[in-house]
Amino acid sequence: FRYSELTEVQQQLIRETLITWLQAQMLNPQSEKTFIRNKAAQVFALLFVTEYLTKWPKFFFDILSVVDLNPRGVDMYLRILMAVDAELVDRDVVHTSEASYYCALTFEARRNTLLKDTMREQCIPSLVESWYQILQNYQYNNSELTCQCLEVVGAYVSWIDLSLIANERFINMLLGHMSVEVLREEACDCLFEIVNKGMDPIDKTKLVESLCQVLQSAGLFSIDQEDDVDFLARFSKLVNGMGQALITSWTKLIKSGDMKSAQDTLQAIEAKVALMLQLLIHEDDDISSNIIGFCYDYLHILKQLSALSDQQKANVEAIMLAVMKKLTYDEEYNFENEGEDEAMFVEYRKQLKLLLDRLAQVSPELLLASVRRVFNTTLQNWQTTRFMEVEVAIRLLYMLAEALPVSHGAHFSGDVTKATALQDMMRTLVTSGVSAYQHTSVTLEFFETVVRYEKFFAVEPQHIPTVLMAFLDHRGLRHTSPKVRSRTAYLFSRFVKSLNKQMNPFIEDVLNRIQDLMELSPPENGYQALLSSDDQLFIYETAGVLIVNSEYSAERKQVLMRNLLTPLMEKFKVLLEKLMMAQDEDRQMALADCLNHAVGFASRTSKAFSNKQTVKQCGCSEVYLDCLQTFLPALSCPLQKEVLRSGVRTFLHRMIICLEEEVLPFIPSASEHMLKDCEAKDLQEFIPLINQITAKFKTQVSPFLQQMFMPLLHAIFEVLLLPAEENDQSAALEKQMLRRSYFAFLQTVTGSGMSEVIANQGAENVERVLFTVIQGAVDYPDPIAQKTCFIILSKLVELWGGKDGPVGFADFVYKHIVPACFLAPLKQTFDLADAQTVLALSECAVTLKTIHLKR
Repeated sequence: FRYSELTEVQQQLIRETLITWLQAQMLNPQSEKTFIRNKAAQVFALLFVTEYLTKWPKFFFDILSVVDLNPRGVDMYLRILMAVDAELVDRDVVHTSEASYYCALTFEARRNTLLKDTMREQCIPSLVESWYQILQNYQYNNSELTCQCLEVVGAYVSWIDLSLIANERFINMLLGHMSVEVLREEACDCLFEIVNKGMDPIDKTKLVESLCQVLQSAGLFSIDQEDDVDFLARFSKLVNGMGQALITSWTKLIKSGDMKSAQDTLQAIEAKVALMLQLLIHEDDDISSNIIGFCYDYLHILKQLSALSDQQKANVEAIMLAVMKKLTYDEEYNFENEGEDEAMFVEYRKQLKLLLDRLAQVSPELLLASVRRVFNTTLQNWQTTRFMEVEVAIRLLYMLAEALPVSHGAHFSGDVTKATALQDMMRTLVTSGVSAYQHTSVTLEFFETVVRYEKFFAVEPQHIPTVLMAFLDHRGLRHTSPKVRSRTAYLFSRFVKSLNKQMNPFIEDVLNRIQDLMELSPPENGYQALLSSDDQLFIYETAGVLIVNSEYSAERKQVLMRNLLTPLMEKFKVLLEKLMMAQDEDRQMALADCLNHAVGFASRTSKAFSNKQTVKQCGCSEVYLDCLQTFLPALSCPLQKEVLRSGVRTFLHRMIICLEEEVLPFIPSASEHMLKDCEAKDLQEFIPLINQITAKFKTQVSPFLQQMFMPLLHAIFEVLLLPAEENDQSAALEKQMLRRSYFAFLQTVTGSGMSEVIANQGAENVERVLFTVIQGAVDYPDPIAQKTCFIILSKLVELWGGKDGPVGFADFVYKHIVPACFLAPLKQTFDLADAQTVLALSECAVTLKTIHLKR
């Protein structure tokens, strides 16, 4: 039932029951469990939202009169206040669609604004007074209630009159709490919320400065003497808030033209930089992370100044050194089994990277010089230097590429000073031997950096063999760490592609060296391959790129490509025979996976080609046609159909691009096999292949489409009509995706000028297809499908709406398509906020109007 449907008497009874329950809490010898108290507070808050404006204006006064200063009563009172704030400020609106979300959001936002306005007028001063009394009463004898109350003050200060809190008696009490160990963390958070509150810039500067003076005189700025990292993390957040508040004030004052006050505020900001640096460099990353916002905004100020003072330059250098130090890994970082702590450090590093980018905007010359100094000093003695220092030195070079951006990676031209510095560092990197450092982080950073600065090898190509060997030996693809091998496989592919023609002298040597890494590993081998099948994909792609981009003759390229693909084809035939005879299901799965990998590897080599022309120029058409003939028999295998079909389907997609019409003779047989015993997912993945063929070849495939149109539709309808359990969300989603694919197929056929394929299916079948499109446009709560259906209808009306259209289509337009244009928007599920769906509907309506006028 809904609360609003209750009678006045019933509603009054609920109010009285809650107050009675609250009174009982103060008399019970034992407190209720915490979760019950929280739930009760939530109920009070929901009732407040419903009744405060109309039937219960004395909500808070009634509660205060009951609880007085009783500890249990105060506990419930504070929990209710937090629950009310959650309803008014933190409420997440539950919605079923984008449109309903905005409606609900607008209603709740208006209601909450009205509630807060009414509270400000009627009860906020009394509530604030009650908080002061609670803090005064319990600050020395009940830290739990005091902390709860501080949390309430912090929550409410964002939307009540700040003068009620930011006054002498409250601030003095909060500052007093900063010296009490059990209270200071909550007091910190409370002061942060006060500082964070929007106010006049001059008043904000005065408030922050007065807080800072008291905090400093209390010894809280002496960071090195504080051991409590939890408190320091909160304190760092407070300092960050004060710093950012001052910067906001400075920005406002500059905009208003009050240069005198702006200068005073800038001096106040500069006075906090030493404290900011202490917190930034702190060994605890949480403490450091909490101050980064202030640091970032401070650098933004410096960027806007016409010239920097000596002190400001020193500050920039100090921030730079702090960032470089904090980028360094801890000894405890677990590279082999990265967990939550490691993930947090990775995120922290991203924050530091943003600081480094901002430093580059303030003083690019200083950043470049600092990185160069650290890099050269470290790389000179890398053999005796700890791994984390070596890693961060290379990492800094890597990060310079984004901190000092150029177009198209042209780091080694243009600005001579910068180009020379980067070239010197890259030369040092590749000639120092640091790639042999025995730590995965250093190894990975080396490879990441040489790939990022691939343009260096155009300037100094003599270093290519050195780097290639690092990729190919125990430092890279044959490293003991699977993580390094995997990442290197990807980076090696990128490196080879970027060098293009510069790889010519090394092609055959590289192909020979990677040959063993490309071996297909059948399940009976019993040994662990160096690379996973996913990693091998990159190696096959690399091999394809090397062959295709080489300066060899077409005959030589054909030989090399055949040498690459023949072992795959031979293994495929053997494994397919073994699969046909396999009895054990696990063995069947292993063999099918291996067959799928073989097809995938062959597919991947074709990525080196952009179209049929490039395949012909390399003389490789024949070898790919051989692959097709080798792989297609897998479609008739009755075992592990899903896996085998998936691989062959992907290969056909690639061959349509690489071989174009040469593929067409294989399509009918392949399609016939793929439509046998298929499930929703099979069909869903098969339809894009037919769409690709239809869109590319159009009338060339008209006979094929005519022949397979209804078999495909029958297969789709059969799956869609299968009964499914009501709560089976997975099955429902599969059907929804299949329905979308079906409509996408019809859209491709009509949009490719092939509507006669539908028209030639016989009147009964045509009508059935048209009814499914009407159904999709009106009945299914799926905006994507609806949009597609209206596009189909619009196209069909355009093509068939004249006198030459199929018999009976004109009647269908007036009986079904025209009503659909009116019925669809009236459905609750129609998403008026989805512009594309509305546009498709509008276009359909316009087309109908045009055809009508023509008649």
